[in-house]
Amino acid sequence: MAEHIQVLTTAGSEEEAERIAALLLEKRLAACVQVVGPVLSSYRWRGELERAREWQCLAKTEAALYEQVESAIRAVHSYEEPEILAIPVLAGSAGYLRWVSESVAGAG
Repeated sequence: MAEHIQVLTTAGSEEEAERIAALLLEKRLAACVQVVGPVLSSYRWRGELERAREWQCLAKTEAALYEQVESAIRAVHSYEEPEILAIPVLAGSAGYLRWVSESVAGAG
């Protein structure tokens, strides 16, 4: 069975998050992308404390596709250094994980 991951990124607008989701799905790099938000993010950037309203994208995919997912996100993302994190899926229902793998088949 393939190793599965959830890739998390944030975007500065709902529209940008939806563009990222559409691109990942169109390229078959993700089986599902949930857009959640807005969320309030507080962080340090270039020595300053910042706050921003953001939207999260949670993409379900296979670990073998991570580099392609990251590259696709960077290609359309407006941030200088976007948050892109791969979170391992330790367990999941066999049927759901099979669906994820079938949905991204042929992407690599």
